[in-house]
Amino acid sequence: MNYQTIPVTSFEQNCSLIWCPETHTAAIVDPGGDAGKIEAQVAEQGVNVSQILLTHGHLDHVGAAAELAKVYGVPVVGPHKADAFWLEGLPTQSQMFGFPHCAPLTPDRWLEEGETVQVGNLLLEILLCPGHTPGHIVFFDRTSRLLISGDVIFNGGVGRTDFPQGSHSDLIKAIKTKLLPLGDDVTFLPGHGPKSTLGRERISNPFLQ
Repeated sequence: MNYQTIPVTSFEQNCSLIWCPETHTAAIVDPGGDAGKIEAQVAEQGVNVSQILLTHGHLDHVGAAAELAKVYGVPVVGPHKADAFWLEGLPTQSQMFGFPHCAPLTPDRWLEEGETVQVGNLLLEILLCPGHTPGHIVFFDRTSRLLISGDVIFNGGVGRTDFPQGSHSDLIKAIKTKLLPLGDDVTFLPGHGPKSTLGRERISNPFLQ
């Protein structure tokens, strides 16, 4: 899997442009805002966007999803339907954080654990990892050993759980029972900050000790 990390908005959220090197078919993961910046990267890489993928329903991860779906004429896929209330509340979220108005969003397809998403010849496995939000999912490319983890786990940290329907115990359980077993060699691209590996976090992340 080829990827380009594109930090967007004042939250420095990591939007990921991922693509299949064989077909140049691409997906945009968590476009939180700055649609023009994301479009410029798509053009620079010369790839064909087939879908918008969402890990969860927070504004800083979905703010430009509807706009980019319209630009490229593609569906919005994910997260899990347990995050529907977050997507319905996008106008309130945008007002609260001083972002441009963001209309409620209903994805074209909700995702369940065990399902897969295809991007060209890439196959992304879906794991449900609640805690930061109840419907947070992650995307795992088993062949490339790459994980797009959203706001579940970070380099040296884990996601906040003080939001409505958040749960720290659920979050830690998801990391320990679903993510760490994927293997120490797995590199993850988090929703904020630098990438890391699951092996490094298993040993050094203070929240996992």
